[in-house]
Amino acid sequence: MQHRHNKYPGSSTSILALAFLVANIAGLTAARADDPKAMFKEMSDYLAAQKAISFDFDSTLEIVTDQGQKLGLASSGAMTVNRPDKLHARRTGGFANIEMAYDGVTLTMLGKNANIYAQAKASGTIDNLVEELRNTYHRPLPAADLLMSNPYEQLIPLVVDAKDLGSGVIGGVECDHLAFRTEDVDWQIWIAQGARRYPCRYVITSSKIAGSPQYTIDVRSWKTGDEVAKDSFKVATDGAKEMKPGELPDFDELGGIYKTKEK
Repeated sequence: MQHRHNKYPGSSTSILALAFLVANIAGLTAARADDPKAMFKEMSDYLAAQKAISFDFDSTLEIVTDQGQKLGLASSGAMTVNRPDKLHARRTGGFANIEMAYDGVTLTMLGKNANIYAQAKASGTIDNLVEELRNTYHRPLPAADLLMSNPYEQLIPLVVDAKDLGSGVIGGVECDHLAFRTEDVDWQIWIAQGARRYPCRYVITSSKIAGSPQYTIDVRSWKTGDEVAKDSFKVATDGAKEMKPGELPDFDELGGIYKTKEK
């Protein structure tokens, strides 16, 4: 009779060692003297100065089950922004294939898997669009906080603690690693060093929710100015069924196998 061997010998010891390490960095304090808020403002000013931006991204939405198990739902996508009032976003995950575009006049949201779409008249800047998508249509954009015209003014006034954690490397890019706390969430950001101070990773932790689930977005293929490909900022909806924006069902990361608790 063949015996099944543990594929990962010593794994229990490794897990205990990791748990010990995590427990012993609980009192971590920043060792560097650089001002993390000033460093974040450098990134904010750099982003605000870019009229045209495009990037690809990988994201993970972490959920916690009622048994306390953490599960990560992964997706990838691309974003093109042309300030002040044009945006095109695509995202594909295990349960969703979504495209969204705003040309300064019309917002179009397309769920390719469900073959449905909705359009709404809209006007104003990307800042206005981000708020409308979040509050009216419940369709938050990936890294929406960082797409605003002034991320510093959006985020830093809420901060109650800030740390500069030195350097980190994301996708081969050396970054400044900053950590911030607010009353409701913790968030971290890795900012590319050098003249192009763009965000390489952004992590939001819901510290007041049991299990502290996180949302993580990694940015790659960063382009600005003339590097950005031309975009019509429109979505092809041929063959899709049109619905009113308020009737559009949820086609976000959560699939039918994930059920939320009734409140």
